[in-house]
Amino acid sequence: MKKILVYGYGNPGRQDDGLGIHCAKKVKQWADRYFPQAIDVDMNYQLNIEDAEKISHYDEVIFADASCESILHFAYTTLEPSKKQLEFSMHAVAPAYVLHLCHTLFGKLPKTHLLHIRGYKWGMQEGLTDEAKQNLNKSFEAVKKVLTNYLSNN
Repeated sequence: MKKILVYGYGNPGRQDDGLGIHCAKKVKQWADRYFPQAIDVDMNYQLNIEDAEKISHYDEVIFADASCESILHFAYTTLEPSKKQLEFSMHAVAPAYVLHLCHTLFGKLPKTHLLHIRGYKWGMQEGLTDEAKQNLNKSFEAVKKVLTNYLSNN
């Protein structure tokens, strides 16, 4: 059976920045009921270089994060490895760089996607805005379909 990792990241203490974490929690609750042997879920405030080793154990990885881009509700894209490190320090790394490290260090290249969920407010406050909650629910429904189709066809 194929193994899938859904990895949500962001800061729930900064309003909609926590969308990735909230999405991962919803996926975990659903996956534990329907696909407990196939889907693992992880969460963190940010990606780290150590995550390259973690994703090397999976056939497919979905990184879930909040986005301030002008997307309708969410965007689901395929991720390619990149040597480009976008962050200021090695304490937070881009998903494409984690994928690059996974390939370079471990010889593995899981099929990887990025789920960007549109957020609206980023202040120092817990809780999602109402608009972000709607986007979270729509993105979760889409991810459930993707995961179900993937596991049904493999």
